[in-house]
Amino acid sequence: MQIPQSLCNEPCAPGYRKAKIEGKPSCCYGCVRCADGEMSNSTDALICLKCPAYEMPDRKRTVCIPKATNYLSYTDTMGTSLTAIAFILFITASVVLGIFVKYWETPIVRANNQNLSCLLLISLMLCFLCTLLFIGRPTQICCLLRQVTFGVVFTISVSSVLAKTLTVIIAFNATKPGSKLKKYVGTQLAIILVIVCSFEEMLISTVWMASNPPFLEADMFSEMDTIVLLCNEGSVTFFFCIIGYIGTLALLSFIAAFLAKDFPDRFNEAKNITFSMLGFCSVWGAFVPAYLSSKGSRMVAVEIFAILSSSAGLLGCIFAPKCYIIYLRPELNSRKTTIRK
Repeated sequence: MQIPQSLCNEPCAPGYRKAKIEGKPSCCYGCVRCADGEMSNSTDALICLKCPAYEMPDRKRTVCIPKATNYLSYTDTMGTSLTAIAFILFITASVVLGIFVKYWETPIVRANNQNLSCLLLISLMLCFLCTLLFIGRPTQICCLLRQVTFGVVFTISVSSVLAKTLTVIIAFNATKPGSKLKKYVGTQLAIILVIVCSFEEMLISTVWMASNPPFLEADMFSEMDTIVLLCNEGSVTFFFCIIGYIGTLALLSFIAAFLAKDFPDRFNEAKNITFSMLGFCSVWGAFVPAYLSSKGSRMVAVEIFAILSSSAGLLGCIFAPKCYIIYLRPELNSRKTTIRK
């Protein structure tokens, strides 16, 4: 003989909770599935238990399991691609540096100060390598180093471009009768400019690190089933101060190069610098809204892309024409130029 059931319905299984049905006896209830982030592991549970922030319920919502971690990894398609591009560009810049060393005394290399050209190439190589600090599982050391490293090496690159442009302007204006710029031709004024600009950048970074440095953060709430590991910049103001400072140097380089683009000489690289700075400013102008609208690993990928594309633009626009003359138009490189170091 079957014993009659004292309830109006079957018991609620684990993963569900009891819910009273309006207008029905207390022994009658509905079963409601536990909400997102909650679980129940007993039959006829009155309430669902919320999982800790670093855990989430399984598909049946009967137990809490650890959340997966999310960051831009070397094993991801995006991380692998960006790493490969960074190494390819680094090798390309290294080859160009080797070419410049080999043809050190030729007119095309001597034009516009070959020391600045080598300094620019080395800083671009470091720019490509510094993107590796943004890829992989973030650590406290990486969080402290990556923005400072990026800021310093980029400042050296852009200030070198500015110094090269001023070298062109000084060299051409010094040829005018009675010009007071003659005493600056052949001096170390360009290197001093790079040192001063870099020192100001390091001063901003030092204040940033001393007052509100970046730190490692685990974002447990942006994505329901994932812990996003990221570097909190500490002070967004200081971060955009660095971007703004580099952008100001790039804008000054663009203006100076644009004014000098019509100077009459086959080795005048002002036109190349104008195009490179136009591309540089366009990339970083688009970076700001893209960065602010991104989250997690996508935010990191946006910054890496901006670093690689703007550095590659400098490398291509400034040094590709020189390499073209060295290997494909050697007759031009055998003549003397009016621009000296």
